[in-house]
Amino acid sequence: MILPFWSSGQERSKARVRLITLDPGHFHAALVQKSMYPVIDPEVQVYAPGGPELQAHLALVRQYNERADRPTHWKETVYAGADYLQKMIAERKGNVVVMAGNNHLKTEYIDRSVRAGFNALSDKPMAIDTAGFRLLAKAFDEAAAHHVLLYDIMTERSEITNILQKELMHAPAVFGALRPGSAADPSVVMESVHFYYKNVSGKTLTRPDWFFDPAQQGEALADVGTHLLDLVQWICYPSAAIDYKKDVSVLSASTWPTPVGLSQFSTLTGKPAFPAFLKPFLKGDTLLQAHGNGEVTYRLKGVFAHVTARWEYQAPPGSGDTHHAIFKGTKATLEIRQGAEEHYQPTLYILPVSVSDDYSSAVRQFVAQLAARYPGVTLSEVSGGWRVEIPASYKVGHEAHFAQVMQRYLGFLAAGRIPEWEIKGMLAKYYTSTKALEIAKPR
Repeated sequence: MILPFWSSGQERSKARVRLITLDPGHFHAALVQKSMYPVIDPEVQVYAPGGPELQAHLALVRQYNERADRPTHWKETVYAGADYLQKMIAERKGNVVVMAGNNHLKTEYIDRSVRAGFNALSDKPMAIDTAGFRLLAKAFDEAAAHHVLLYDIMTERSEITNILQKELMHAPAVFGALRPGSAADPSVVMESVHFYYKNVSGKTLTRPDWFFDPAQQGEALADVGTHLLDLVQWICYPSAAIDYKKDVSVLSASTWPTPVGLSQFSTLTGKPAFPAFLKPFLKGDTLLQAHGNGEVTYRLKGVFAHVTARWEYQAPPGSGDTHHAIFKGTKATLEIRQGAEEHYQPTLYILPVSVSDDYSSAVRQFVAQLAARYPGVTLSEVSGGWRVEIPASYKVGHEAHFAQVMQRYLGFLAAGRIPEWEIKGMLAKYYTSTKALEIAKPR
């Protein structure tokens, strides 16, 4: 039996989404519920094996319900038991499964959910190795056969500097054309730096110990690296159906560790000792060689790109996760920097190859057109080009982007389909990340 999005006999305008949260082991599962949505039933079914990760999830949702400013009103109905997955499928109390947690289990959860006729919204990554990618490709076929919608949570598309970088790249008068580049000098370069120690919704995040196991969480490239791979595709080739078998060539990749001391590990996880499954990654008894870094050089539709994902223990004071992105065009380079000079805020620069009065006029004219859609966006002259000034009102923060992704997914559910380019893009980025890890050389 296929469980449809639209309830039988209801008009589409009155239909409701009924959420199921499956085995929440990552705080992203709760961030989906930081906001309310008129079309989503406030009662959410939660199926999990029990334990501290479930309790942390429920506590975060409860925090949203109890906050003074725009409190939510979710009702969490919980089933905790070893047969949680079978129970979810048998009871069929919802029509959209949300999953964010142990990545080793996630691809199987996706496959089982869509084969049972549930729509699925998955946190990244959907797959962390080649075997997982093969199962994911099958799951997309199953989703199509069962007429359900499988989608992943890509929050970085909602970040305003990424949006404006994309807009400027597709302005020929400003950017020109994307250069093909080379392996030694790629035309697209992206790097993100994440931090193990962080605050979420105002509280210090406790990470599960398996977060540091590459077999369960995945390597950096397979995890946060998927955001970067998604941005490369989305910015360079918006609405284009990318065929990973023809359009992607992974050229080289490498990984290297981030050292995490026992005291740091205990601070992050609340555990007094390293678990046995991390023993292969220990140096001595007190230093974990966490699988926190990776890079890949690849060719996408003939354009060379280089992506780096890194983890460090704690951000410098006043900063947080950082993003650096360069796109090289025939007329200008578009660069996002987020260093100390930018006060650790993502900042977009237009760096022209050469400047003339006509070119300057073209840049100002296009940014004025942007300002009609994004009021308040302006330019400031800097050494070597311009800085795009973006009002603070657009900088809503990472946590707010989860609601924006949910709205996008709700739109797909209402339409009854996900665009083909989105499905092809998901397959392409997970092929790229898992293929990179297949050939990666440790350093």
